[in-house]
Amino acid sequence: MTGCTKNKNQLLYDELAHFIADLPERKGALISVLHKAQSIFGYLPREVQEFVAGQLKIPVSKVYGVVEFYAFFTMKPKGQIPISICLGTACFIKGAKDVLSELKQILSIDVGEVTPDGRFSIDTLRCVGTCAMAPVIMIDEKVYGNVERKDVKKIIREHQ
Repeated sequence: MTGCTKNKNQLLYDELAHFIADLPERKGALISVLHKAQSIFGYLPREVQEFVAGQLKIPVSKVYGVVEFYAFFTMKPKGQIPISICLGTACFIKGAKDVLSELKQILSIDVGEVTPDGRFSIDTLRCVGTCAMAPVIMIDEKVYGNVERKDVKKIIREHQ
């Protein structure tokens, strides 16, 4: 690890430690701390989980259990531009699988993977809450509705 990387990592850990120190009550704060940690680091690798456990004085197994249980948390890094596709019932029925197949083909990655340049990642969701617009994909915070296979290339180009 280079000195620059080590310093950057330390700054991230310092930011998380400061957030935890400012909590009015640490008991019951695990989920909010994990949300903050994931927003800082982009994901929750084992080292971050161990740090959180140490700061909150709880077993690492408890932290891991929460991270593993809630779909929002991820232990894998995401791309700079995360793409999520809804596979809930309405989206699935209206062709989300075809849209997903096209995404995978264009980006040459599978669900849960990141493009070699670190730019894009693909994940699936169970519901975005916009069933009337099915099928739906989200790129960063932007929602694209009524997406068809033929639309995917254009949508990706908007983010390149």
